[in-house]
Amino acid sequence: MATRQRESSITSCSSASSCDADDEGVRGTCEDASLCKRFAVSIGYWHDPYIQHFVRLSKERKAPEINRGYFARVHGVSQLIKAFLRKTECHCQIINLGAGMDTTFWRLKDEDLLPSKYYEVDFPMIVTRKLHSIKCKPPLSSPILELHSEDTLQMDGHILDSKRYAVIGADLRDLSELEEKLKKCNMNTQLPTLLIAECVLVYMTPEQSANLLKWAANSFEAAMFINYEQVNMGDRFGQIMIENLRRRQCDLAGVETCKSLESQKERLLSNGWETASAVDMMELYNRLPRAEVSRVESLEFLDEMELLEQLMRHYCLCWATKGGNELGLKEITY
Repeated sequence: MATRQRESSITSCSSASSCDADDEGVRGTCEDASLCKRFAVSIGYWHDPYIQHFVRLSKERKAPEINRGYFARVHGVSQLIKAFLRKTECHCQIINLGAGMDTTFWRLKDEDLLPSKYYEVDFPMIVTRKLHSIKCKPPLSSPILELHSEDTLQMDGHILDSKRYAVIGADLRDLSELEEKLKKCNMNTQLPTLLIAECVLVYMTPEQSANLLKWAANSFEAAMFINYEQVNMGDRFGQIMIENLRRRQCDLAGVETCKSLESQKERLLSNGWETASAVDMMELYNRLPRAEVSRVESLEFLDEMELLEQLMRHYCLCWATKGGNELGLKEITY
């Protein structure tokens, strides 16, 4: 495994192996989400100076309702992450499952809100691409090296492990492999742990996602789980969403768990979590500070508010806690 002195650029060695072709459609959603975030950032929905280093700016203009949906998603997840960091005073770890080209690590560092360690997990093919960007772009690599106290940094095609940040190529359906790789990167089961899954569980079968949730609940003494994904998928609008994804060879294998907010909460409670909450994204959007809503809505004209509402009612933000009573994890809310 290649190592170099901290002062030099991050260096990569082994080549990426191909993943199961059946997962190609799911991997494609990473690119779609990254392009959408990149476009929304470019017109001012939120500040993210790092996304440009992972994905090009699309020539295709994204619809205003898509941009507002991503704004609500990023805002909602960020608020819960920061609430967890405040409760634990950053003496914790974060594990982002299916992280894709997410930039939360860098943005938290800029705000001086980093946990003890931040982990990302995704398909090896996606991790290889992300590590290539980190290796080649100093604005991404420098913050990692700056926090890394050792003289050498371990990195190959499917893994980067540093003092405060790790990226791991693994299949979330293989829990023994996942746990083994996390422990090799010094995952600490005694630390309060926040796990994040954004549009991840819905691509797993109900049994697979239940196993992942059980593993997460059973592995840490104090933990919180954030899940962002589809909801209310039994109606006509939900069926159209499913059909559109199927046309792109992307099957929502876990859609039956996305029937309602209640079914989302029940899944969490039945798999080892002690508390569970859920809001649809329209409710979350309506709770935003009015000044922020006015700012966002001034960015571009939205012709059909009804379409935005339909879209937002079919996505939700869920969070669950286990243990951590002395930290007040159960008090965390949006």
